[in-house]
Amino acid sequence: MMENVHQGHRARLKEKYAAHGLESFTDIEALELLLFFAIPRANTNELAHALLDRFHSFRGVMEADLSALREVPGIGENAATLLRLVTDLNSRYQRAGSIRGQQIRSNDDAGKFLLPQFQYRNEERSVLLSMDTAGRVIDCQVLDEGTSSAVGVAARKIADIVLHNKAARVILAHNHVSGIALPSAADVETTAKVYRMLQMIGVELVDHIIFGEDDFVSMRASGHFDRF
Repeated sequence: MMENVHQGHRARLKEKYAAHGLESFTDIEALELLLFFAIPRANTNELAHALLDRFHSFRGVMEADLSALREVPGIGENAATLLRLVTDLNSRYQRAGSIRGQQIRSNDDAGKFLLPQFQYRNEERSVLLSMDTAGRVIDCQVLDEGTSSAVGVAARKIADIVLHNKAARVILAHNHVSGIALPSAADVETTAKVYRMLQMIGVELVDHIIFGEDDFVSMRASGHFDRF
């Protein structure tokens, strides 16, 4: 009887989603629905409550790393992987919307273009945006992931990417997992080194943009480039 009750509840939630999408769902219901596809028989309502209790918000659940998700009783490997995968797929989907050839005319354009590279991330990442002389996007590549303080940058890797892309202009970007998008002393020092290295091979470092939780700061607009 209990299994039939769960099956009926699952069917109703699926029908509700098919008819109205997620707009009418609570956070609990949205997590329940997602967990259906990893946990075929258990009461996912209880698991959804456990996740929100542990991570405090829907966003907290979706940004939690695999190891933390696995620690929640009843959330096995499949469910933890599914939760993490949904967020990573959404991030990739948004990055795929960044169009090669798009022109970057300002630091605001660059910030909006690069934002999908850093959304939903709980570890530090650095990327390099390569452009032609007119500021049109050639490529955007990840330089490093998982560093904990200043952006991790290998000068040779940057040079290799720039030469491969035949880039004339580049923008460096990274995020602060603290959520505060202010450059550290180490960020300034690293930027100066990259600026001078690129100058030697005839490539302009247009900006270094730092992302926080929902914000970004241009080091050029903040006056840091005036010292290089």
